[in-house]
Amino acid sequence: MRQAIINYHLDEENHWVAELECGHNQHVRHQPPFINRPWVVSKTGRKSMLGYRLECKKCDEGMPVDN
Repeated sequence: MRQAIINYHLDEENHWVAELECGHNQHVRHQPPFINRPWVVSKTGRKSMLGYRLECKKCDEGMPVDN
């Protein structure tokens, strides 16, 4: 299920995590050549992706939202 990015935060290892509209979180790493997300490394890039819909595997699996 595709869910919009509503915000970001850094995890304990300083990796960016997207906060999704469904309440789940998803890492958004830029680790070429395997994961190519150059937008995640700048504030402007992250801001430009607010509203972008990522596939939420946790929603697909019916997982509850962690509070």
